[in-house]
Amino acid sequence: MRYLHTMVRVKDLDASLDFYCNKLGLEEVRRVESEQGRFTLIFLAAPADKQAAEATRAPCVELTYNWDPEDYKGGRNFGHLAYQVDDIYALCEKLQKGGVTINRPPRDGKMAFVRSPDNISIELLQNGDPLPSKEPWASMQNTGEW
Repeated sequence: MRYLHTMVRVKDLDASLDFYCNKLGLEEVRRVESEQGRFTLIFLAAPADKQAAEATRAPCVELTYNWDPEDYKGGRNFGHLAYQVDDIYALCEKLQKGGVTINRPPRDGKMAFVRSPDNISIELLQNGDPLPSKEPWASMQNTGEW
C-alpha cells in the first residue's frame, strides 16, 4: 500500500490555485479536464515531493472543481492537510501578507494552522526542532477555528 492523494472539492478554482500555489507554495503536477463529467482535477505537490509526484503520481493534493455550482459544507469534518516547512515564521508572514488569516499562530515555533478559500484546515509544521519564540507570533491569539 502507498499513499496517493487527498481530494479536496473547491468552489473557486482561481482562488484555490492562488492559495495553494502562490501563497502556500505547492506546485501543479498535472491537470485533467473532463467535458463529459464536467469537472477539472488539478494535482498539486509540495516542491520537495514534485519529482516523486511526477514519476509516481504521489503524494499529491487533488483539487476537484465541479463545473456546475455546488454548496460544499463540512470542511471542518474533513480534518486537515499537513505540510512540513523549512521556516514556519517566514511562511506564515508570506501567507499573512497575502491576506490569509493565521488561525493558530506558530507561538511555539513548531505549529500553525490556516484555512483555504474552501475552509479546509491546513497544518504547518516546522521541519526539525521548533524555532525560538519570536514576535509577533509569540503573543498572537488564535483566530476562528483551526
